Amino acid sequence: MAADTEPTSEPDVVVIGAGPAGLTAALYLARYRRSVLVLHDGKSRALRIPLTHNTPGFPEGVRGPDLIARMTRHAVQYGATIQEAAVAAVEAVAGGFSLHLADGSTRSSRAVILATGVDLNQVDLPEAVHEAAIRAGVLRYCPVCDGYEHIGKRIGVIGCDTNGAAEALFLRGYSQNVTLMPLNRPELSPAEARALADAGIGLETGALLALEPGADDITVRLDTGAPLTFDVIYPALGCRPRSLLAEQLGLDLTEAGCVTPDSVFDSRVAGVFAAGDLVEGLDQISVAMGHGAVAATRAHNWLREQEQATLESKAGPSRRRMRTRTSRNSR
Repeated sequence: MAADTEPTSEPDVVVIGAGPAGLTAALYLARYRRSVLVLHDGKSRALRIPLTHNTPGFPEGVRGPDLIARMTRHAVQYGATIQEAAVAAVEAVAGGFSLHLADGSTRSSRAVILATGVDLNQVDLPEAVHEAAIRAGVLRYCPVCDGYEHIGKRIGVIGCDTNGAAEALFLRGYSQNVTLMPLNRPELSPAEARALADAGIGLETGALLALEPGADDITVRLDTGAPLTFDVIYPALGCRPRSLLAEQLGLDLTEAGCVTPDSVFDSRVAGVFAAGDLVEGLDQISVAMGHGAVAATRAHNWLREQEQATLESKAGPSRRRMRTRTSRNSR
């Protein structure tokens, strides 16, 4: 991440989050010649990606930290300001928004884009061991991102409370050797059990005793049998949307806690837009970038409408009548 730069005045827009969605929004806003401040807590999920081959334009793959660094430089080049600071609260005030930071300071803006992302529900491993397993490629959390890299491999899926059966069936398209470990078999419906059996997906039940990542594989120990070794494990444990700020602002949330997809275009809270994994849908880098571009454009156009209304208000009734006559003549 590029070095922080301090804002010199109140920005038009504050973007909260510096992942692919937030940084794309910042780039677009800067190129729209808007003053934009990006506030982030340094916890973008993209920073943890060891290598992804699913980002368009990078056929050789790209590391998450490298992608974020490139996107940060790009946005800063056109005038965006980036500051690492956790936002604790946001509230609508006259003329815009007041943002309260964790360090006790405040920022203000005329519009806000929420790109706060999600937190993963992770398997229980010491942090250093967990991150080493991700770097080694034996632990993965996104089958859409990484399934292709595991064609023909021994794939294990852990957990079923967030649709582990569906994840195992998806991964069956990449390998004939897929095993689901739902941990709690009653979570499987009869229809899911039949679909798994029809697809030839193995089923292993029992309480999880331990995960033992290695350099090239990972061993799972359940309390019901011998250790199981896989080339890769995909936990299907779900995620937690980072939606506290969205809730504070009154945005509509789904049952899972995400903001609704229309919030990219119109959150129904004036001046607030959303982008990225916080939005219900497909959690992918390319989708987040698209969200960021749309949210930034909608924010820019919303600000233009406010500015036009302010000009007309200052101009008085005669100017508004003149504009109406001109508009009619131009049709």
